[in-house]
Amino acid sequence: MPLLTVKDLGVAFDTPDGTVNAVNGLSFEIDRGETLAIVGESGSGKSQTAFAAMGLLAGNGRATGSVTFDGREILGLSQSRLNEVRGDAMSMIFQDPMTSLNPYLKVGPQMIEVLQLHKGMGKREARAEAARMLDAVRIPDARARLDQYPHEFSGGMRQRIMIAMSLLCRPKLLIADEPTTALDVTVQAQIMALLADIRAEFDTAMILITHDLGIVADSCERTLVMYGGRVMETGPTEDLFERPTQPYTVGLMKAVPRLDVDQDELETIPGEPPDMSRLPAGCPFSPRCAHVRDVCWSVMPPLEPVGALHRACHAPVEEVPAP
Repeated sequence: MPLLTVKDLGVAFDTPDGTVNAVNGLSFEIDRGETLAIVGESGSGKSQTAFAAMGLLAGNGRATGSVTFDGREILGLSQSRLNEVRGDAMSMIFQDPMTSLNPYLKVGPQMIEVLQLHKGMGKREARAEAARMLDAVRIPDARARLDQYPHEFSGGMRQRIMIAMSLLCRPKLLIADEPTTALDVTVQAQIMALLADIRAEFDTAMILITHDLGIVADSCERTLVMYGGRVMETGPTEDLFERPTQPYTVGLMKAVPRLDVDQDELETIPGEPPDMSRLPAGCPFSPRCAHVRDVCWSVMPPLEPVGALHRACHAPVEEVPAP
């Protein structure tokens, strides 16, 4: 049985300008110990998918469909029941560690609280475990640094603290929402290597949410491409990179800088991301697609198998050039 099963997930928000449909009929699974990347432009619904799975939607948001974690339905659970799962069996690394950590509290008390709440540890035992976890994410002089405030750490160190906090209870599933945002390339590589080591050590399944395809190839077994709150293409990462079959995926691939290609400027996808409150009736990528057909405007293509991949596109695969 998969660890996490998302089936026909819909996420909508009521706003003064109308209903914003952030996620539309999304389905996927992740097995124990597996890694899945969810990629796409900003506004494609990646983070809202994670928030729905964690029960962290904003007050004006609502989720429909089904999210089953370890055999237990998550959608519709009370906050008290969700708190039994969040931070314990399922944990999340948020985009911005500076706003995720309480600036008024030292790092130690924030980590100790997690262990006292979920594991029933005493303060001394929890402090020792917090120090061990900081050491595991390679923060030097871990015990002393428990008594420092978040602003006394660099951006990369704060991200390591967030990783340590998310792993305190040895979760079965770790959701990493843009874990390398605003970090320089060297620190990005360190963070991704750290996540790989920790996954191997604790046998933790991971969902990596990112818009950066450059960090996906070496870190995730499967990749799911989202656009307009829908799945555009999904399958084994190696196959997806070697032969993408959906125009949007091809566009994303071409926008990645390559050392083996002499190019004066990066290719871009023309147009703008869709207005999620006024999505077209058919494929959401239609207004920006060079391969658009009449049927694309009125009928959303189903997710169909194409070799090792599954893609949603009315254009035959041979008409979509490889990057």
